[in-house]
Amino acid sequence: MLRNYFKIAWRNLWKNKVYSGINIIGLAAGMAVTLLIGLWVTDELDYNSHFPNRDRIAQFYQTQTFNGKQGTGSAIPRPLEFAIRESYNQYFEHIVMSSWQIPYYLEVGDKKISREGNAMQEGAVDMLSLEILQGDPAGLKEPSSIMLSESAATALFGDQDPVGQILRLNSEHDMQVTAVYRDIPNNTNFGDMDYLIPWKFYAESQAWIRNAMDSWGNNSFQLFVQLKEGIDMADASEGIRNAKYDRVTDEGRTFNPQLMLLPMTDWYLRGQFENGVQSGGRIEYVWLFAWIGLFVLILACINFMNLSTARSEKRAREVGIRKSIGSSRGQIIRQFLGESLLTSAIAFVLAVAIVLISLGGFNQLTAKEISFPWGNSLFWTSSLAFIILTALLAGSYPALYLSSFQPVKVLKGTFRAGRFSALPRKILVVTQFTISVALIIGTLVIMKQIHHAKNRPMGYNTSGLIQIPVMSQDFSGKYDLMRNEFKTSGAVVEMSASSSPTTSVWSNRSGFTWEGKDPGFQEDFAWVAITPEYASSMGLKITRGRDLSRDFATDSLGVLLNETAVEYMGVQDPIGMLIRDDDDEDPDPPLTVVGVVEDMIMQSPYEPVKQTMFVFDRYENISYYNLRLNPERSVTENLATVEAVFKRQFPNLPFQYDFVDERYAQKFASEERVADLALVFTILAILISCLGLFGLTAFVAERRTKEIGVRKVLGARVSNIWMLLSKDFLQLVLIACLVAFPIAWWMMDGWIQKFTYRTTITWFIFAAAGLGALTITVITVSFQAVRAATQNPVKSLRTE
Repeated sequence: MLRNYFKIAWRNLWKNKVYSGINIIGLAAGMAVTLLIGLWVTDELDYNSHFPNRDRIAQFYQTQTFNGKQGTGSAIPRPLEFAIRESYNQYFEHIVMSSWQIPYYLEVGDKKISREGNAMQEGAVDMLSLEILQGDPAGLKEPSSIMLSESAATALFGDQDPVGQILRLNSEHDMQVTAVYRDIPNNTNFGDMDYLIPWKFYAESQAWIRNAMDSWGNNSFQLFVQLKEGIDMADASEGIRNAKYDRVTDEGRTFNPQLMLLPMTDWYLRGQFENGVQSGGRIEYVWLFAWIGLFVLILACINFMNLSTARSEKRAREVGIRKSIGSSRGQIIRQFLGESLLTSAIAFVLAVAIVLISLGGFNQLTAKEISFPWGNSLFWTSSLAFIILTALLAGSYPALYLSSFQPVKVLKGTFRAGRFSALPRKILVVTQFTISVALIIGTLVIMKQIHHAKNRPMGYNTSGLIQIPVMSQDFSGKYDLMRNEFKTSGAVVEMSASSSPTTSVWSNRSGFTWEGKDPGFQEDFAWVAITPEYASSMGLKITRGRDLSRDFATDSLGVLLNETAVEYMGVQDPIGMLIRDDDDEDPDPPLTVVGVVEDMIMQSPYEPVKQTMFVFDRYENISYYNLRLNPERSVTENLATVEAVFKRQFPNLPFQYDFVDERYAQKFASEERVADLALVFTILAILISCLGLFGLTAFVAERRTKEIGVRKVLGARVSNIWMLLSKDFLQLVLIACLVAFPIAWWMMDGWIQKFTYRTTITWFIFAAAGLGALTITVITVSFQAVRAATQNPVKSLRTE
């Protein structure tokens, strides 16, 4: 019986090639989109799944209150580690202090490479379950040891055994390779960790870290833990909540520091906080695209339903004959579901082919490394369920509808579809275009938000500006020499140095007083140490006072404020004002405000510019050289000259640089990927909807062939016939627009609220989306309408 069902199903598909093709292509497109989104969603949800202990690994976060506003971050003070080990060790199997990711030069003989890694305590190896390929798993015990990733070891040593070999770190320290671990996958928070060095070495090699041993106010470190078996994450998080608050001074308690444990499973997907409360994160995009995938599949299924029910009259006689010779309704339902299942199976095979062809481009678009899961039994089991679900979703309504025909009426020829028989079809078309129009509006709003942020005044000129990382002692004491060499070469018109890259702030400070400050005001400033040429090299505009200068000895204690800082401090005339350190025991000399600069966007372009102090760099606290290239020469020529100068002074260092405009553009990468994905899926959704519309128009034109012939004989013009066939569909799309507009506004208004610096949703977006949908409908319907209108009426009336 089952074989017979599929044989008849195949014959019906083959007999109606055009409509079968439309059904299969539409379903295949919907399935392909759903498969691609499913692979992407799975990759997102599997982030950090590489680590077997991920459910018990967490990172310390702290929430502090500044003037009634709570801010949450992962930076913690160094003495917290000692407090946790002493008083809260009962919760944890591993307690691991860590630096942030550090770029270092790794040198072996004449070979020198730049890699990023971490300084971590010994428990990191077990906590992260690193797969040791060579050497000692306890390779972080000795201060002068280093563990390398497999790729870094190969880059440095080739086919030689690296274990026991000596490499030079940052041209300063000799380190012995104690182990090689397998590369950590990219879809983890440690995917770029190409080396591990001992925390003890890191802490002892730098004075500022040694000085932070007892400083509860210096939040410059990370702390990871792994819970003991049986310990509940929420209980442990509650237990350590006041670990810092109970140990700081009364002044420190004014910030009400509250600690929490953020599980590894939340780092990537749920790492955003709003006013001290976890508020989501990337998981919002994951669910957004999961819904888009489902909607696109529904669009494809709607095509199947519409075309199947539209052709119901042509299959009515078949149903009548089957029922008259004894077929039950259940058997007829199974027959039509069998056709749906066969269509879905063929469509799935075609969808897999589409996914395989497009996966490379999809990976490039999403910046991922997704591979097709050929050997994943769960995937194939899910795919089988997916095919069956799609078949039921697409075929259930047509099966129930067609099986309900009464054989007597059908065989007598008195069967006619009821006056409301087209109503479900119209509802489905409205549903299709409601989804499509909503997707168009959503995509336009996302693009407008990105465009709005990109066009925001940056406060400085990124064109022709490059930055060179200063990562080793080789650069020590050479700033003036390098500035002179670069400028003399003709490739650079100005150069400065800074403690943070142009597109980020690495340090924030508090503990300052100034005249007129409210005693209860809790200040928090971004802190950037700069050389006096910084403003001119950046193209920063001095709005009040003057720039820092080497000509004034007092400028060694000078500071530039941005406009936001002046407003934040509540002062009218800041020039000459003293900003004092309120540390009574060991105060720094007061800083003198010499000038005010325009706000420059260094952090998120979607958030307000933070109040910033630009202080004269007295201690060569330099992390980057900032070079303004000569605009009268080509970029290629400038870079070649800069590299030659660099190599002349640092022959053993790799020449590395970044264009600041490219670094700034990376701040939009996540939103732009979302916009690109939404655009692609919106286009596919529209194509699928139009495919169904094309099929329906073809069927309507075919069914009304004789009517069209009569109208033409009676003098109807092509435009009259076009309007006859088009007006119903245009009305349905217009209704879909009216339904989609409020839904899309509600969803996208909620989305843009998460940005402090955000665009507005204007009427033009809705007008453009509606006009676009109507235009696409006209183009789709017109092809069949004009074709039917231009046919020779003699052919259609020949049988009359």
